[in-house]
Amino acid sequence: MAQVVLDRVEKIYKGNVRAVKGIDLTIPDGQFVVLVGPSGCGKSTTLRMIAGLEDISGGAISIGDRVVNNVPPKDRDIAMVFQNYALYPHMTVQQNMAFGLKLRKAPKAEIEKRVRDASNILGLDEYLQRKPKALSGGQRQRVALGRAIVREPACFLFDEPLSNLDAKLRVTMRSELKALHQRLKTTTVYVTHDQEEAMTLGDLVVVMADGEIQQAGSPDEVFRSPVNRFVAGFVGMPPMNFLDGTLQGSGDRATWCETASNGAEIVLPARLATNAAARAGQETILGVRPGAISITPDAPADRSFQASVAVVEPLGEMTDVRLTTASGATMTARIASVAGANPKVGESVRLSIDPDRVHLFEPGAFGRSLDAPAPNHPAQSETTEAA
Repeated sequence: MAQVVLDRVEKIYKGNVRAVKGIDLTIPDGQFVVLVGPSGCGKSTTLRMIAGLEDISGGAISIGDRVVNNVPPKDRDIAMVFQNYALYPHMTVQQNMAFGLKLRKAPKAEIEKRVRDASNILGLDEYLQRKPKALSGGQRQRVALGRAIVREPACFLFDEPLSNLDAKLRVTMRSELKALHQRLKTTTVYVTHDQEEAMTLGDLVVVMADGEIQQAGSPDEVFRSPVNRFVAGFVGMPPMNFLDGTLQGSGDRATWCETASNGAEIVLPARLATNAAARAGQETILGVRPGAISITPDAPADRSFQASVAVVEPLGEMTDVRLTTASGATMTARIASVAGANPKVGESVRLSIDPDRVHLFEPGAFGRSLDAPAPNHPAQSETTEAA
């Protein structure tokens, strides 16, 4: 196992296209770290630079106690699992898993032991003599994992390994990956665009956009204390609701007022009041997660407003309700399902906002959070340019 450190790492392609913009990241020994973000954010490029499959344009990458900028992939003591499995179709499961060790001229007895141990961990014993075409997608992914495990690397690298699986199998494999990491304790870097995967798998979640790290922290930190509007909107499903408005107030009391003339007004909690009062009259974005909205006819006036039900999406125990406010803004509320009593399309309802769960942001796609500062994480990247 080994710590992985990225020090001002950047990737610049032809035409001065900056895919990765000088990121800093420390991945502690034994941690499961997930790089997550939309397509084109630089997460896969970052992973490929760690693997040595992409040359870096600047900075330094260290694995363990050595800088590996000029070290070829085969000598970096890493094992990579790809999205498409990359299995040899003419080889059996056993041969696929053993192939890398044979190339390294490991002793036959050691190869057999490592393959047997990995097969036992992954439940592949009965498939060792089969070829990939005779396996399901989940079984093929286990073989790809087995091929990585037998190498006993310092670091595992995963490039969206579950994206080719159906939804149910993805959930199953996600649990198996987490259990596998808890057993092996090998440093792991995992890339995905699926924020649910990121939140359930990662010890540390690194949210990327535009080639920069926007926030790095525990799943709870990035969900509850997003540092900017991008992170707030990307992490969480359904996404956070955003409303344009301004701040009013003084001292220890402040109110957020929607920009529209007939818009909502929300009295802010004490934790936001001081910052808010200092910005009285300034344009500010209110963020509220769907789960922080309830539908109730007798909600206090200082935290509620009318809206019209546009779409109702039953999800079993929960129901997502798409709404249009009096100002024309659209919002989503996630409420507990009640048999026969869910809101109806076209119905006028009163929305109640939990004031202790609202967020304030500066304007713009990467507007900084105005909430109380979140705890700093040692892997946190400076993001002043993006913010």
